[in-house]
Amino acid sequence: MGKDEQTIEQAEGTTAEAAESTTTAAAAAAAPAALPKYPIAPGYRVNVRTGPGTSYRIVRTLPVGMRIPIYCQKPGERVTGPYGTSNLWDNIANGQFVSDAYVYTGSDGYIAPRCD
Repeated sequence: MGKDEQTIEQAEGTTAEAAESTTTAAAAAAAPAALPKYPIAPGYRVNVRTGPGTSYRIVRTLPVGMRIPIYCQKPGERVTGPYGTSNLWDNIANGQFVSDAYVYTGSDGYIAPRCD
């Protein structure tokens, strides 16, 4: 798999993406202002996607050494990364998700509320 997460592109504007955007907007708006920030795996550039799976569109790539807030988490596609294999996806901004397998949270389970 290399240092970058494998990608599969999906057409923009799908119903699933619209639904994800709506539900995560509410979670991000309700989150406290000072959330802890978690580091992505050292040496990795991690793709940020519009939903909890590699078939969702990439919106940006996090640089090496980035720390991210986690507003909520949701189950999705199972991904193997430096921190194991997980089906959890972390919502880091409105409509933006990264695989929890690339984020050091200190836990194999939920550390934030579930996304609606």
